Amino acid sequence: MRARVSWMNEADDAILEYLQELETEAGHRIALPPTAVWFNLVEELGVLDRSQNTISRRMNVLSDANLLEKTDEKRGYYRITDRGLAYLEGELEAGKLKE
Repeated sequence: MRARVSWMNEADDAILEYLQELETEAGHRIALPPTAVWFNLVEELGVLDRSQNTISRRMNVLSDANLLEKTDEKRGYYRITDRGLAYLEGELEAGKLKE
């Protein structure tokens, strides 16, 4: 079971799960900007009903918690971290998830 903390919401899980799914068989993690993540989760897949600003804000929060890493400061690309993968696998204690 995954850790649950008060500052996380359903958008956080959807973002992390989506970026996890983009990992290649060779273990390369794909980095995307929030706009591309929003487009795919909301417009293409229909798994969320959130604004682009919300997705961007949540990705920044997840980065602050080291669940995502910003790979390009100028363009704002993010990818999932080892910590983010550990969270999805339920291997991270809730007490270690701080905003």
